[in-house]
Amino acid sequence: MTLQQLKYALMVAETGSMNEAAKKLFISQPSLSAAVKELESEMQISLFSRNSKGVVITPEGSEFLSYARQIMNQVDLLEDKYYAGQSVKKKFGVSTQHYSFAVKAFVETVKSFDMEEYEFAIRETRTYDVIQDVKSGKSELGILYLNEFNEKVIQKLLKNEQLVFHDLIECKAYVYLYKEHPLAMKNEIVLEDLEAYPCLSFEQGEHNSFYFAEEILSTYDYKKTIKACDRATMLNLMVGLYGYTLCSGIICEELNGGDYIAVPLKSDTVMRIGYITLKNAMISQIGQKYLEEFRVYMNQNQ
Repeated sequence: MTLQQLKYALMVAETGSMNEAAKKLFISQPSLSAAVKELESEMQISLFSRNSKGVVITPEGSEFLSYARQIMNQVDLLEDKYYAGQSVKKKFGVSTQHYSFAVKAFVETVKSFDMEEYEFAIRETRTYDVIQDVKSGKSELGILYLNEFNEKVIQKLLKNEQLVFHDLIECKAYVYLYKEHPLAMKNEIVLEDLEAYPCLSFEQGEHNSFYFAEEILSTYDYKKTIKACDRATMLNLMVGLYGYTLCSGIICEELNGGDYIAVPLKSDTVMRIGYITLKNAMISQIGQKYLEEFRVYMNQNQ
């Protein structure tokens, strides 16, 4: 097994086509097919199933390629660190629960690098997908939170996936709502105050466990609940229905606008917001800059 073979297999997975992968790799299609078949034979697995439309990753191929992606990501980091003077396209990816401050840190990170070529990605997604993105190497970092309710389950899952959680900041609980909401002028809100209004939460798909909820107090018996899939819809529901969600209290007016506020919730619950990485993984220069911007913004707005 060689790094070149792993690179070839990952390109096939990315394009879904032997022909397209060969074009991007600047080699012939027969040479690419032979290299992939040799890798499959050596590893004694089938990475792809082939049909008239192209190739499809097999279940065992998906797992193998996630490890291959981790290896190639670390190779890229080594080249970036030690191949001084070479022009290499910078790559960075972060997956996050639906936090505007995580997007803000990403924006500042991109603006801070003067590069002619780069390939950056930010993925606001479900909790389980944040974990899987980092496990597979799709993203270098994942942003999520822990508290005393979900920590044992999430930490066990992270350990099983060879991932590590790193603390960034602790936050108390807040109610996030429209600035003209009837409760917006209160100095503190108790859960009973919220009973007349819909509680908004992010849909978690097939992994819709209380432990994967992005909002604290997920087991509370809310009288009215609405689930949404994206942050823009959540904000619209806050305006149209006087809905609310529970959050860290750290919001980004620059990105979300000034029509929303965070009011303290009377609760002892504490959120620990942090990032996850592969165990023993190096963090790239861009990843380190992202975390620096993240800390700066969080400390300024906590």
